[in-house]
Formats: sequence, structure tokens, C-alpha cells
Amino acid sequence: MASLDISQLRNVQSDVIRRAEKTNSRVYNVLGDDVGNDESFKSIFSAAVDNIHTTNAYLSDAENEEIKWALGQTDNTHDLSIALQKASTALQYTVAIRDRAMSAYREITQMQI
Repeated sequence: MASLDISQLRNVQSDVIRRAEKTNSRVYNVLGDDVGNDESFKSIFSAAVDNIHTTNAYLSDAENEEIKWALGQTDNTHDLSIALQKASTALQYTVAIRDRAMSAYREITQMQI
């Protein structure tokens, strides 16, 4: 059986694939299909709050791993480095979202009516 390199597939024209992408993609479903402005803001805001909760959980896990390692309860530096990297990446992502939100807020407040 020959192997197929799917990385070379481009411009696939299939309604089934487009519908599957639209249904499953987070990019298409951020605002939802039949959602009003109030509901779309609510969904975006709740996603941001969930992101903050996830970031806090990663930071807490990293701190717990650091404490375990410092107290000698574990000698597995692999788990420690993974927890620290997850926390760092999540925090960078959260800060980037905050910066974008603040930039959008500044732009909205400077609009002339």
C-alpha cells in the first residue's frame, strides 16, 4: 500500500469537506451561526474567562510541581519542565488576548460619533 502525503493537498473542492470545516472549526463557530450581538459577545467573553481559568490551572500545576521538586517529593524534572512550559505558553497567550482586547477598546473609545 502506497503512502499518501496529505500535506500536498490543496484547493480540495468538496461540499462535504467545507460543511465539516464549518461545523467543526472554531474559527467559523466563534460567533455562532444564528446568534445575535448580545449572545455573540457573551460567547466571546465566556471563552475569554474560560481561557483565564485554564491559565490559572496551568500556573497552579506548575507551582505545585516546583514545590514537589523543591521538597524532594519527586525527582522527575520532565514533569516539572512540561508544567512550566504549559504555564508559560498559556500565560503568553492570555497576555496576547488581553493586549488585543485593550487595543480594540482603545480604538472603540477613540471613534468619533
